[in-house]
Amino acid sequence: MKFIAALALAISPLTAAAQETPDIVRLTVLPGWDAGDGTRMAGLRFDLAPGWKTYWRAPGDAGIPPRFDFAGENISGVTPGWPTPEVFDQNGMRSIGYANSVVIPLSLSTPDITAPTTLRGEVQIGVCEEICVPVTLAFDAVLPADGPRDGSIVAAILDRPQTAAEAGLGQSFCTVAATDRGLQLDLSIPAPAGGLPEVVVETGDKAVWVSEPRTALKGDRIDASVDMIHMDGGSFALDRSAVRITLLGEGRAVDLRGCTSP
Repeated sequence: MKFIAALALAISPLTAAAQETPDIVRLTVLPGWDAGDGTRMAGLRFDLAPGWKTYWRAPGDAGIPPRFDFAGENISGVTPGWPTPEVFDQNGMRSIGYANSVVIPLSLSTPDITAPTTLRGEVQIGVCEEICVPVTLAFDAVLPADGPRDGSIVAAILDRPQTAAEAGLGQSFCTVAATDRGLQLDLSIPAPAGGLPEVVVETGDKAVWVSEPRTALKGDRIDASVDMIHMDGGSFALDRSAVRITLLGEGRAVDLRGCTSP
């Protein structure tokens, strides 16, 4: 069984073989616990050298998107979670990610909740200081069926962005227009309190490049416009329900799903 997923202690962590890039990054598997519903929680902890950072699932034009390749025994699916990231200015370009360390929670679908689970695979990430270095890290660890809750995984889960309902925000509206190279998406987004946040737009299609938004605060709404180009240069359709908008600011994030015609 093998599948791909595209991408902050109560017990001793399990460190897999060949997990270190000397002086830059170290990967540790956190075994986690049985969630009691056919799934278990685990985690990957990345510890970075001082001054280095790695990237969020949508890293910005200056970043390198993480990529996970999971395999193992007693696993039928893996869903990574993403704690709220930071926004960095990297040589005048925006990047989004994590400094120092981050725990990525993993929700594992386990067919037999009484059996041990083996999690193996590799992760490809970018780590950056003055230069950026692509790194591939392999992992292989047995996760015991009776592991206790891990406080660092719980903290990373709690650090997720709020939903629109949790933040008290309403619907996002959008219009789509064809351009010479792809599509332009114009959005009207409900604005949280506290001024104009950083806006990240994703399409749900990893083969579509999305530009950094052009944004302006208009009363209680944010006007945002992005350009979208397919990596093969061809035409493509946009699924408005798959559009994902993340608002980042003041240590807070909101995750908005989908947009509709005005």
